[in-house]
Amino acid sequence: MSPIREPVDAAKLEEILSEIARQILEHGWGNWGCGSVSVELCPDRANEMIEAGACRLGACSPGTAMPGNVAAAIDHTLLKPEATSLDIDKLCSEALQHRFASVCVNGTWVRRCAEILHGSPVAVCAVVGFPLGAMASEVKAYEARRAIEDGACEIDMVINVGALKSGDHDFVRRDIAAVAQTCHNLGAKLKVILETALLTDAEKVRACELSKEAGADFVKTSTGFSKGGATAADVALMRRTVGPTLGVKASGGVRDAKDAKAMLEAGATRLGASASVAIVTGGQGKGSY
Repeated sequence: MSPIREPVDAAKLEEILSEIARQILEHGWGNWGCGSVSVELCPDRANEMIEAGACRLGACSPGTAMPGNVAAAIDHTLLKPEATSLDIDKLCSEALQHRFASVCVNGTWVRRCAEILHGSPVAVCAVVGFPLGAMASEVKAYEARRAIEDGACEIDMVINVGALKSGDHDFVRRDIAAVAQTCHNLGAKLKVILETALLTDAEKVRACELSKEAGADFVKTSTGFSKGGATAADVALMRRTVGPTLGVKASGGVRDAKDAKAMLEAGATRLGASASVAIVTGGQGKGSY
């Protein structure tokens, strides 16, 4: 006879998952041993999530990606303004071939990508407020809504860097929260781009704290369009700040497997790269979006 399982409320489940994540980050996967951590996902619960509007279900470590499966941590990215429809089709084909986590594109290409990738495990990610982050919060929220309606499951938004550096933290928090609410109401995840190359360490920490308070699912280093990209030191700082329950995405300048490994070891759970194929095949990419 199967044991009777009492339902677990949301608060208790969050507590359990946070503790598992904390210990994984502290000790690493290798110290757990095979089968030491087991999370059971019941089909009926999965159906409930889908019927409630979820566009994707996942079970993953919030720490370092498993060796040999780096592809599953990569957002295959093409954000160049001169990208053509043929370039976008190639991006999707490569994502399908290598089973990347997602393709990350500008909003105008979301519907095309969603149609190509329909029925596959590859998600569509769209950038919002890109690349400067200096537009009105309502515009960012609308842009996110439109992208999700077109088929995006993940949104990468740029914070208002000037507001952060001016010390207007309430504005930054509200700016992020407006997009987070839109995303979560429609079943999508939100990544918040900090543009770390423009920030002091204290500002990076505050931006991470504000992102967490506002309901973001990830914090992300860079757009790839500013004066610098991801560094392992920034990723480690962001991971320490947000703790084990938020994702950390390293993007900008991740060109090969060595770069990818360094970011993952520093605490990244997702990588944003245009050199994705080079990363997983042992080559060297230019790393330009």
